[in-house]
Amino acid sequence: MKRHFSHENIGLTDRGASVAMGNFDGVHLGHQHVIALARAHGPLGVVTFEPHPRQYFAPASIPFRLMNAEARANRLGKIGVTQLYELSFDATLAGMTAETFAAAVLRDGLGVAHVTVGTDFHFGKGRSGTAETLVTLGESLGFGVTVADLVAFDGTEISSTAIRRALTDGQPREAARRLGHWRRIEGDVLHGQKRGRALGYPTANMALDGLHLPHLGVYAVRVDVLTGPQTGSYNGAASLGVRPMFGVNAPNLETYLLDFTGDLYGQHLSVALIDYLRPEMTFDGLPALMDQMAADCDRARAILTAL
Repeated sequence: MKRHFSHENIGLTDRGASVAMGNFDGVHLGHQHVIALARAHGPLGVVTFEPHPRQYFAPASIPFRLMNAEARANRLGKIGVTQLYELSFDATLAGMTAETFAAAVLRDGLGVAHVTVGTDFHFGKGRSGTAETLVTLGESLGFGVTVADLVAFDGTEISSTAIRRALTDGQPREAARRLGHWRRIEGDVLHGQKRGRALGYPTANMALDGLHLPHLGVYAVRVDVLTGPQTGSYNGAASLGVRPMFGVNAPNLETYLLDFTGDLYGQHLSVALIDYLRPEMTFDGLPALMDQMAADCDRARAILTAL
């Protein structure tokens, strides 16, 4: 998959795509339906925005994203997207009218052949453009437009809100049913306090900046090591939270990979939340903490082996 970060200077071979357009946070089953419809009209592309417009207009809002840009790009590549146009959502883009966006970005910049959007899609300054607006503009500007119906699941609309609710309730499997894949946290491994290493459980530490926080606690996880000499898939147990045994801390993800030895600092991981094991806890001392960590790993191993 080729990844572009602007609508300008798009080469001839990267033009003419049939694109699905939207924020696609989570790339859930509803998003996948929109993307599948786009596939029928030419080389498959996606037009999306970074940061999410909601982050741009309300930067102090509670983190809500299900995916960072890296995780979204990786998921889109896995489902067959060949051109990802990840447009910088800045003051220029936010100030464009719907008509200017359609002409300057979609027609002139990207040279799209076809655009597919969900029926609830809005674009342009003040969200003035609707899916119906895009149909009309496409007719005058020379590209086709398909409007996808919303997709229901168990009688309700699939939405990022419902997925966040399931994760907040500590139900990653329910979230996965609506996503069509596991909820994954992706990024590079950071240096931490190395407490886990001292206890015999070295962990890969990852930031959660900008992401919706699932229910804090310990999870059984599947880990894909995406870069470095030890790429591959591993089972693991992860603590997602603030580490109450060690004072006041910002939330992060600390993952212990079962049956793994090696150095992952600076490498990129994709950590899938499979099952919620228990809440965060404090212990009377390090021996009790280590006993619980051993029990967590045993339980995670049993769950993941049974998948």
